[in-house]
Amino acid sequence: MSDARRWSIVGLLCFGMMVAFFDRATLSVALASPEFKAQFQLTDWMRGALGSAFFLSYAFLQVPGGFVVDRFGVKRPYGLSYFFWCVTAGLTALARGFPMLLGLRVMLGIGEVVVTPASLKWIGTNLPEVRRGLATGLLFAFAKLGPAFGTIVAAKLLQNYGWRVMFLITGFGALLWLIPWWLTVPLDRGQPLRGAGGTQPRLASLFKTPLIWGILIGTFSYNYFQYFCLTWLPAYFVEHRGLSLTSSGWYNFFTFGGMAIVAVAAGWAADSLIRWGHDPALVRRLFTAAGFLVASTEVFGAWTSSQTLALTFAIVSLSGLGLATANYWALTQTLLPGPAVGRIAGIQNMASNLAGIVAPMLTGWLKEVTGGYMAAFQAVLVFLLLGLVCYLGLVRRKYVPAEFRNWGERAPVAT
Repeated sequence: MSDARRWSIVGLLCFGMMVAFFDRATLSVALASPEFKAQFQLTDWMRGALGSAFFLSYAFLQVPGGFVVDRFGVKRPYGLSYFFWCVTAGLTALARGFPMLLGLRVMLGIGEVVVTPASLKWIGTNLPEVRRGLATGLLFAFAKLGPAFGTIVAAKLLQNYGWRVMFLITGFGALLWLIPWWLTVPLDRGQPLRGAGGTQPRLASLFKTPLIWGILIGTFSYNYFQYFCLTWLPAYFVEHRGLSLTSSGWYNFFTFGGMAIVAVAAGWAADSLIRWGHDPALVRRLFTAAGFLVASTEVFGAWTSSQTLALTFAIVSLSGLGLATANYWALTQTLLPGPAVGRIAGIQNMASNLAGIVAPMLTGWLKEVTGGYMAAFQAVLVFLLLGLVCYLGLVRRKYVPAEFRNWGERAPVAT
């Protein structure tokens, strides 16, 4: 496969990831609309439940999704799941009550199950170490561009045409992506999941080490902040900071857009340091720790009474988290290469999306109990500091099990 075709497929994976996160963000815009809240008679708890519903199915099916990708390849599972989730997103326009809305969010989660394991599987088996940081950075940068553009586009569509038209256009319109996907991506059939010497890799042995717990807790902590912003930041800007829905959309664009830019730059910078001879695990771990540290400054924005400072910290903190975005995913592949990349990515992404269940619900509960957002921001700070400790102390090469060190990595053609 030529380099041009390889990077074209990376581009398709990036756009697919953007659409996935775009479809997750449209509901957040609707939940900030007084008309939408009144039509479904939504309480703060119900808004939190809707934010979590997607992740109830998405998180707990990540490991089976990773198995499907490892066993049956990337092209067909990804294409079929993409079709299903876009149709489900479009059908949200037909929702008539809270239970139906809740059910559609669960179905959207089922549809998007393979998107991250499949994307990381393809990158891990087709690109070498010195290019994975950039490719992974681009992939998750587009994940941030999803809500960045999604909140602006969805807010404009909602205000001009109503929430039903918004869901119809954003859901069904994205199906055009399937044409280049089927034409460009070569058919891959997956493979039996065997390591060196033909033995089955025992993923259960990972859970006896500090390494996997550091990865899972750190991943949860990173995504607690991200999903807090994805599901509640538009409402925070409107309800607490007094912004209009359109202005809220623009600030969401700058926060997630800044994160996307930093993610690509940090992935490229880490790749460059590795290319110059620095230890890949150490480089990616330090970038990840720096991202958690910068992100923790968000609590200062919550404490200040200055509108300008609050909005500035919102942009700086989420943009700063981009230092970790590419590198914490690539770090897992650096420490645990081998034929089960999809399943390991699925396990990690399950932890990622458990945060998607907890963050909206806990935030809604804290807001309802305290009457404001301060306690919710304090919870964000606690999780970010916990993630920092995990990546500095537990996600280290010395904790990789011996049998995983012996797994033979499938060498990509490109160098």
